[in-house]
Amino acid sequence: MNLSSCNITAYENFPLVQLCVYIPVFLLGILLNMLALWVFCCKLIKWTETRVYMVNLAVADCLLLFTLPFKTLSQFHQMKVGTWCLVLEGGYFINRLMSIGIITVVAADRYLAIKYPLKSKVLRSPLKAAFASGFLWIVIICVISLIKKLEDREQDEFCFEKSSVKPSVITLCAIIVGFFVPMIIVSYCSVEVIAELTRKRNENCHEENLMRKAVYIVSANMAVFIVCFLPLYLGHLLRFVMDSTSSNCSAIQTVNNFVHLASVLANTNCCLDAICYYFVNKEFKEASPKLAKSKSEASGKTQFPCTSC
Repeated sequence: MNLSSCNITAYENFPLVQLCVYIPVFLLGILLNMLALWVFCCKLIKWTETRVYMVNLAVADCLLLFTLPFKTLSQFHQMKVGTWCLVLEGGYFINRLMSIGIITVVAADRYLAIKYPLKSKVLRSPLKAAFASGFLWIVIICVISLIKKLEDREQDEFCFEKSSVKPSVITLCAIIVGFFVPMIIVSYCSVEVIAELTRKRNENCHEENLMRKAVYIVSANMAVFIVCFLPLYLGHLLRFVMDSTSSNCSAIQTVNNFVHLASVLANTNCCLDAICYYFVNKEFKEASPKLAKSKSEASGKTQFPCTSC
């Protein structure tokens, strides 16, 4: 079959699906993230590493939410690929990758704080968190701008749509570096933190309730991250494989439809971040000093496991 004759587009009712999902996502997401920004910027007294990261995450999620109405309208009106389309796509992907990046940095920062609470004092500070966030913004903006400049969109007719069946190596690299590497980091750090908190919970009777809640929160954060983003990036990966090996236009179209639906699920993450990471900030602000104290005590005397909590 001649793949050049394939006409890969979003299925007919997809813009309507977007509209039905994105209206509540947009309203709820803006409300929750603006509330989070107000709390983090105005109501808390002391700036912490987590607070710095949460502000950047809320900003990235808000900016992504503001692109959703334009994304929906562009597909309702079948916007052609052009300068405005590339700017809109760039803003959308910059803020999605920034959201993923900040979640990854938070997981690594949390790992250091819980696993090595004394040693991490040298590496962790609000100023260093601000520099790390700023560096991440600059890198992601530059990378997405470069990708948009190098991408071959001549065969793509509509905005937010890969019409051609030519495999894109640039897209493959962006998928691996932009999601799968962060997912490995988030998963590893979260599992290690859960293991450390579970061990501390068994050793410290008085802190068992606090540690148990922290374990639930870390588990929920990891689950939300994987559930929201993994289907989308698996879909992108499968689309790359299909473009490279398949001669079945219908199969490629099916994968394309799945990617569009998975993108809707991924964008709901903007609402969930504000909820999840509020609890992370609250619980780990309480848990980290206690773990640090426990670590310092352990160096001076033997710790005995709790037997009657």
